[in-house]
Formats: sequence, C-alpha cells, structure tokens
Amino acid sequence: MTAGPAPLQARAPWAADPLHTRGRRFAEAAAQGRDAFQRDRDRIVHCGAFRRLEYKTQVFVNHEGDLFRTRLTHSIEVAQIARTVARGLSLNEDLTEAISLAHDLGHTPFGHAGQDALNRCMQPWGGFEHNLQSLRVVDELEERYGAYDGLNLCFETREGVLKHCSAANAVRLGELGRRFIERTQPSLEAQLANLADEVAYVNHDVDDGLRSGLLTVKQLSQVELFGRHHHAVVCQYPEVSERRQVYETIRRMINELVVDLTACSAARIAAADPRDAQAVRHAGPLIAFSPEVGARARALKHFLFENLYRHSQVVRMTSKAARIVTELFNAFIEDARLLPDDHRRKAEQRLHRTVADYIAGMTDRYAIREHRRLFSMDET
Repeated sequence: MTAGPAPLQARAPWAADPLHTRGRRFAEAAAQGRDAFQRDRDRIVHCGAFRRLEYKTQVFVNHEGDLFRTRLTHSIEVAQIARTVARGLSLNEDLTEAISLAHDLGHTPFGHAGQDALNRCMQPWGGFEHNLQSLRVVDELEERYGAYDGLNLCFETREGVLKHCSAANAVRLGELGRRFIERTQPSLEAQLANLADEVAYVNHDVDDGLRSGLLTVKQLSQVELFGRHHHAVVCQYPEVSERRQVYETIRRMINELVVDLTACSAARIAAADPRDAQAVRHAGPLIAFSPEVGARARALKHFLFENLYRHSQVVRMTSKAARIVTELFNAFIEDARLLPDDHRRKAEQRLHRTVADYIAGMTDRYAIREHRRLFSMDET
C-alpha cells in the first residue's frame, strides 16, 4: 500500500494570511487557482531579473567554474531551507518562498565587489544598495505587464525583500519603510527568509571554498561547527572519498542549523504568543538561533571572511571586477549615447540612476563583454 500526499498543514494564527494582505500598489482581480502570495512567487520566477541570477556571482566570478554557486542556485537553496523551517513553524510557505527567491534580484555583477564599486560611483546621487535595488526591480524595472511597471507584488513580499534600509530611504519609501523608523518587525516569514539566507551561504561557501582549493579540510577542522561534524563523518565513513565526506559534513551542518532555528524560533513564538500576524510586528525578533548555535554560525562566518573572502585570489578577481564596474559607469556617464536605446531614453531624465540600473542588471559575463566592447580596439 502506497502513502498518499501529505495533507496541507494548517497555518498558525501569526502566519501571514493571503486573504488579508495589505494589498498591491495597483489593484488587481484575484487569480483563479492561486492565492496572492503564490501569485507573487510565480511572478518572481518568471521575471527576467530572476533568470539573470544564473550568471551572477556568489563568491566566484561566473566563468571561474561551472560547479560554483551562482545567485540563482543560492536563491533556490535559500527558498528550500526557508520552506522547511516555515513548515515546521506552520508559517506561510508561499510567502516565505517568494521573499527567498526575490531577495537577491538587485545584486550587481561580481557580487559584493560590484555592489561596493557601484555604491562608490553613486555616492553623490544617493548611493547604491542591493536590497533597495531588489525592491526597485520588482517595483519599477521589470517591464512585463501592460497596466504598470514592475511586478506589482503584495506589500508583505516587498517588505520581506527590503531587509535593510537607512532612515533617509525609509522616509522616502513611506508605509513600506515605516518599520525601520518605528523599529518594529516584519512578518515571521520575512524574518525567516533572512536567516535562511545565512544558513545557505555559509554552508555552501564552505563547499565552494573547498572545491576551489582556497580552503582545506585541515583549516576548516579548526572551526567547531565543521570540525565536530567532519570528525563524526570520518569515523562513521572512513572508506569513502574526501569529497563525499565533505558533502556529508555540510549536510549535517545545515541540519543542525535548521533544527535549532526551528526549535528556538518555536519557543520564542510560544513565549510571545502573538494573537495574529500584526501582533508579530511589536513582539521583537522571534526567528532566531539559540545562543550556542548562533555563536557557532558566527564563528564559521568569521572564518570564511578571513580565509575565503579575503583570500588573495578572491581579492585579485574582485579588484578586477570593481575596476570593470567603475570604468563602465564612468564611460556611460561621459557619453550616454553608449547606452542601449531604451536606457538612453530613460537617461534623459535620470542619468546616473539609469546607468546604475543598467550596470546592476548585467550578468558577470555580459559586464566583461560590455567592458571589452567599450575599451578594446578588437571589439565592436
């Protein structure tokens, strides 16, 4: 006898309710067969910015290897982890997934190096921050619908995309930025997507760092979270290859973080006992690791910062990436005729922000090709 599909789990009263969303910027009739948050998720998956994540850097520039993480694979991994915890906490899985899939839509080519370079270029004109750019993508830059610019997502999805925001930008954003001024919390689903992002990237940067040869198992064994699990794996599976031992170790690390995040968050929610999703906003952060496991995760992040993100090979590549972004920016500002036709028309109104939008939307390989076309006599 085969088991049938698992029954749908009832949501907790503090979970986001798609029937009581705070709405879209432009009113729309409800979709048949999908609720509001499912519709948001689908719009994100089908948009151009999401597809371009396939060729944007996580740590290693896109052309450095086919098996390294990209922003696309990272976003999918975040969504998988977040949905697992959301189910354990009886939260809204669809909203959690939508936020997870959209959280990196505004990232520049070349990861944080590209973002930092573009931010330096844009300092006199409001700077550049990838969270705000992700919101800008879903609110304005995607051009898929006849009735409006952007994807017209629900307030709750847009709020979850905007993880960080300065006070000045919060004022400009109105209702969406109010929580940064009043210091209230977003939905539990947004809080969860934020920490699922952390679980995904620290573990998978370990994998990519080892695969690249920039990190060694011996080095990582000094970090408690990795070393404890790796020792147990080697004792249990001494005959398997080192690569398989690493996979098994990372699997166990993710499991430890996910199980702890679920258990600790459940206890914090139970203690706060919010009556509904609105009460969550005034309860303080409720999605969290336990102090012990949180300390282990921070120690691993610190190790990666010192030994992978600051590795000389990574620094050399990110230095080249920053130079490409800076030189592209300056070239387009000096002569807007170099921009594609649609961006050139927009540049007549807002030159610097339009150039930033154009560069931020580039993939790694497109930015490299565009740089060659502009600066190499052999390219046209």
